[in-house]
Amino acid sequence: MGETGKLAGRYRLLNPLGGGAVRLAFDEVTHRDVAVRQLREPAEAHEAALAAARRAAALRHPSVVQVLDVVAERGELWLVMEFVSGPSLEQAVLSRHPLPMLQTARVGVCLLGALLAAHAAGIIHGRVNPGTVLLTTTGRAVLTGFGFAHHPGLRASADLWSLAATLHFAVEGRPPGLEPAAATDPLRSLIRAMLDPSDPPSTEVVAETLARLAVTRSLDQVIAASGPMPPAQVAAVGLDVLEQLAELHLRGTSHGGVQPANVMIGADGHATLAPPLATGVQPAFTAPERVVSPAADLWSLGATLFAAVEGRPPAPGAPLTRAGALAPALFRLLAGNPAYRPTLDSLRQELRAAATPGQRV
Repeated sequence: MGETGKLAGRYRLLNPLGGGAVRLAFDEVTHRDVAVRQLREPAEAHEAALAAARRAAALRHPSVVQVLDVVAERGELWLVMEFVSGPSLEQAVLSRHPLPMLQTARVGVCLLGALLAAHAAGIIHGRVNPGTVLLTTTGRAVLTGFGFAHHPGLRASADLWSLAATLHFAVEGRPPGLEPAAATDPLRSLIRAMLDPSDPPSTEVVAETLARLAVTRSLDQVIAASGPMPPAQVAAVGLDVLEQLAELHLRGTSHGGVQPANVMIGADGHATLAPPLATGVQPAFTAPERVVSPAADLWSLGATLFAAVEGRPPAPGAPLTRAGALAPALFRLLAGNPAYRPTLDSLRQELRAAATPGQRV
């Protein structure tokens, strides 16, 4: 670096950013702010570091902080990167509080997209953590830290585990420990499953689940925010969930995790049943026989609809005070004897009768 405090005769170094490892600079050729970071690699590793940095410079994705240039000057290597205004995820959580589930899911969508683009280009990040995630003022999450050389044995699966650990920090306010956080909603269930190195979910399942969670609210969140729902709306939600259960039962399988936290309400009011990625069904929504079966799914559906219309989970002897035309279906769904619960066809008819067309959450 010359006496003028410039790199390559064009990047004028200014003040440190964040913890000081990265510095703000001004590109006198393009007349814009950039961020620069020195690659502190031993001389014998410069060739590999240059190759990694140049591969990163070719990577393009909306959620990747772009590497703009690689400067070799006086035996030192510098990365020149896009300047992004906004705190790191680590700073945001530590200075305020953990992120809501919806925002965390949106962060996850951004980061997963960035990592999949990198992996498709043969690039492993290797440094995914809350400090390398920046939250922009427009709500976009971007991943910085590309351009570093890594151990050749590092695999894409390591990035995905680190993504899960980063999302855990975002929603819990702490890194994952020896005992993972309880899976009380679909996002935490997904994170917990991703942190299991023996049997993590596929990338497709991760992407699909994050995308759904980024635009939806769980039924328990709807109840907590707005209180008990009108019977017609609850019946409409029940119909949506019933059709998804019917498909599972037709294939000879059961869901085993029907509860308000696993029923996702989209912007159009339609309900989607999230897959039970981990155990953690609340006792109030577990059928009395405590087995996974189609009949138990129906009991759990009844308990879920009870909670939606009454604002509280069912309990022995709890009265139905708000259910209206939905009450007969709920009584039959919550029968202690599985043989007394309705068939799919009869339940479908009862829910249709209780639902008012067009009424959604």
